[in-house]
Amino acid sequence: MSGRINFVLTVFLVACALSLVNAQYQSRRLFIELERAQAAARQLDIDWAQLQLDQSTLGKHARIEDNARRDLKMAAVTPARTQYLTQGTK
Repeated sequence: MSGRINFVLTVFLVACALSLVNAQYQSRRLFIELERAQAAARQLDIDWAQLQLDQSTLGKHARIEDNARRDLKMAAVTPARTQYLTQGTK
């Protein structure tokens, strides 16, 4: 009888040990996954800040005006270049 109890306790002890090893493995795997997700989140925050900076730079009035003058050959309207249309009388 004592041999049977020792065998059952040994099997139970081995099962508990295997369960502990599996739990530690899962814990490490989940921790590594968490670290990767946090690194990806940090990279996305950096990308978002860069995009906001780019948007504010590209949307400035002076830059848009410079591009219009250089690329589209546009010029500011002056009174000398302005043509006024009047409604003709019948």
